[in-house]
Amino acid sequence: MTEKEYGLNDVVQMKKAHPCGENRWKIIRLGMDIRIKCEGCGHSVLIPRRRFDSKMKKVLEKADQES
Repeated sequence: MTEKEYGLNDVVQMKKAHPCGENRWKIIRLGMDIRIKCEGCGHSVLIPRRRFDSKMKKVLEKADQES
């Protein structure tokens, strides 16, 4: 099983679309739980990391990590 690489402020695609119709989510918090924000309507959801790993399809955009 390959581990998916994602980080803070990355934009990811989930297996199911949000009810607003958008399928792009921005990761805004990482930890034991992951908070993602819908790029369409701005709704945020907090889900356990284990569930996030199984529901995430792919990383669409990587955030710039230059600080």
